[in-house]
Amino acid sequence: MFDPIDRKLLSELQENCRQSIAEIADKVGLSPSACHRRIGILEDKGVIERYAARLNGEKLGFNMTFYVEVSLEGQSEKILSDFEKAALSRPEVLECHLMTGDADYLIKVAAPSTQDYERIYRRTIAALPHVNRIKSSLVMKTVKRWHGYPPS
Repeated sequence: MFDPIDRKLLSELQENCRQSIAEIADKVGLSPSACHRRIGILEDKGVIERYAARLNGEKLGFNMTFYVEVSLEGQSEKILSDFEKAALSRPEVLECHLMTGDADYLIKVAAPSTQDYERIYRRTIAALPHVNRIKSSLVMKTVKRWHGYPPS
């Protein structure tokens, strides 16, 4: 699907999307105009969804990260839709994934303290519609942070 040049482009952009086109072109062996064109094609195809800054949660005061397994009272389309719509509207929910296995959803939450997480737990997660069971896990140490997809 992607040739080696596309893979190099994607790797460079994931590493640092603030590089100039000329810098990226030099690293992948293209002219700046060819590099710009290929990046545009990857954007048009939806491979590159957007560009964003990766923030350091701990430096922003979010010293604790929790993964929360949520089981719902059922799996009808309405129940799933109601839950997802509510989860999308909560800024405390950093990520939300529909899962296979014991839990229906896996939610990622960051908090400055356990007291703040308790507030999020009670007022946000437990208040989401159709919640039947919640199981929280605290991240003790991040061994490897996500830095992008591997070159394929």
